[in-house]
Amino acid sequence: MTLEEIHGQESMPETSDSSTTSSASASGTRMQSAGKALQELLVASQRRGCLTAGVYESAKLMNVDPDTVAFCVLAADEEDEGDIALQIHFTLIQAFCCENDIDIVRINDIQKLATIVGAGEEAGEPRDLHCILITNPNEDAWKDPALDKLNLFCEESRNVNDWVPNIALPE
Repeated sequence: MTLEEIHGQESMPETSDSSTTSSASASGTRMQSAGKALQELLVASQRRGCLTAGVYESAKLMNVDPDTVAFCVLAADEEDEGDIALQIHFTLIQAFCCENDIDIVRINDIQKLATIVGAGEEAGEPRDLHCILITNPNEDAWKDPALDKLNLFCEESRNVNDWVPNIALPE
């Protein structure tokens, strides 16, 4: 039997507009919950000194000690979508994260991210927030419920073939 034959034999449940609406509503609620969890995780990890910001800094850390990386956030605004070099970096980081079982999400609002983690300027240059890693130097050292929520969100997203889900940060 082919895959098409199997899917042809399965009875597809009829969906009404209300079930589609409730499904979209549930998805929106899930994303809002993930956005809040991400905000909590970013704040907590920054307080603990477990946050690495910047594409190059993140790549160096992943190369030296990938086992300490617990979570990855890729951020880009609309104007960054045309930056080919940044998109290549994102592709390589995503591949590395998938290969090393590191959960990863994307956000589309660097300004909100800068508000959460601070856009502190070091040496006169703005901080690179396109890639942020949450690290956990010792696996038993820090268990964060927000990280658990995000890991579950990523697992659920992978189950529907959304390997790098987009999250909207709360206002």
